[in-house]
Amino acid sequence: MRKIFNLIHSYISPVSYAKSIGVKFGENFRITGQPIFGSEPYLISIGNNVTLTKGVTFLNHDGGMGLLRQKYAGIEIIKPIKIGNNVFVGSNAMIMPGVTIGSNVIIGASTVVTKNIPDNVVVAGVPGRVIKTFQEYEEKALKEAIYIKSRSNAKARMVEIKRALGII
Repeated sequence: MRKIFNLIHSYISPVSYAKSIGVKFGENFRITGQPIFGSEPYLISIGNNVTLTKGVTFLNHDGGMGLLRQKYAGIEIIKPIKIGNNVFVGSNAMIMPGVTIGSNVIIGASTVVTKNIPDNVVVAGVPGRVIKTFQEYEEKALKEAIYIKSRSNAKARMVEIKRALGII
């Protein structure tokens, strides 16, 4: 019954659910979709202005240790994960044990983050690697961006987007 409650809670209020299982996070923390916080969510620290998207997975432990427990009773590799401020983590990204992600970072969709990520970069790939600086991303985005005023009215937003893209 508890598993069903947690599943419903994670869908209805993912930020509240994250807090209830021990994830530490700062101001303006946003979740779109359902991330997977793993078996040690209390070892996850997330800064301010962070967005997690659908399917982001946090792994704080090395599951392969199960193969060694017969020989070494109680053996574990468990490490915290830290995310800085102003970070976007794309859909289905995987954050591995012990990783620290700096501030002003974009993690691309399906990226596997196996090492620490410095500030001010964009990371993508398997394994994740720096593909550009945050400043390069910003400069490119400003050249391609459209500006939308209608954020909450879906129909008005759609019309605005189609106009900006020259579809209507």
